[in-house]
Amino acid sequence: MHLIVLVKILRITGKEIRTESAKIRLNKSRKSEHICETKYPILMVHGVFFQDFRYFNYWGRIPTELEKNGSTCFYGNQQSAASVTDSGRELADRIQQIVKETGCEKVNIIAHSKGGLDSRYAISMLGMDEYVASLTTINTPHRGCEFADYLLSKVPKKQREMITNAYNSALKKIGDSNPDFISAVTDLTASACEKMNQEVFDSPNVYYQSVGSKLNVAGGGRFPLNLTHLFVKYFDGDNDGLVGEKSFFWGENYQFLTVKGKRGISHGDMIDLNRENIDEFDVREFYVQLVAELRRKGF
Repeated sequence: MHLIVLVKILRITGKEIRTESAKIRLNKSRKSEHICETKYPILMVHGVFFQDFRYFNYWGRIPTELEKNGSTCFYGNQQSAASVTDSGRELADRIQQIVKETGCEKVNIIAHSKGGLDSRYAISMLGMDEYVASLTTINTPHRGCEFADYLLSKVPKKQREMITNAYNSALKKIGDSNPDFISAVTDLTASACEKMNQEVFDSPNVYYQSVGSKLNVAGGGRFPLNLTHLFVKYFDGDNDGLVGEKSFFWGENYQFLTVKGKRGISHGDMIDLNRENIDEFDVREFYVQLVAELRRKGF
């Protein structure tokens, strides 16, 4: 048994060494090109129930890879759980702070999950289209999650309040000054997003594009997305473990990602949550090319 485990470990580590060595050689060969040196810096906006921690980056290895290729990255730093309106206000303040302190004039936003909704609100409703060149949303529920509507309608009020209080208490401990669990979840429902889409219109001054992905089977995801995948599929069809495929598309350009076989690409995989190298999908290189394309477009 020890020998079997040892052989497996050697295979895994060998593969990781080859992957990382190839990554080092690639970045070294194009270092002088600065392919991610965009006209405006990148503002990376996290999703719900996470924060931009100093020692645990929400975006995994992605920002470091972008910076190696010439990018300048900032973070949204909004609270982890709040309504789209409140998060949008925090992002608007953050954008103005970056512009004022750096003199960069504008930013390119890359936003994951609910962060895409927060960014759209800040751009269209709070005048940030003056300071935003582009918005790229990653696995954002632009049309909401019918699964969330179902949960909020079926969970009894008493239990809902208990869950809300427990989450808000935990979120305060990780740094939220005024967490609002129920507002954050409510704004992810299909009904709330439908209302938002009727009121929040895209700015003609901003370039919008979007990315989505899916898990091919429930077992392809890591916990807890392997569990939620089946529930979401019942209401929203093919999904990434949290958001249905039909909800991702927004803007002039749309990319939909998956890989062959049972694995697929989950909601967490799209931000390198597990720092995992996936066959056929190099998440770091995906973002490098995404930002390189923004540069080619003049952003």
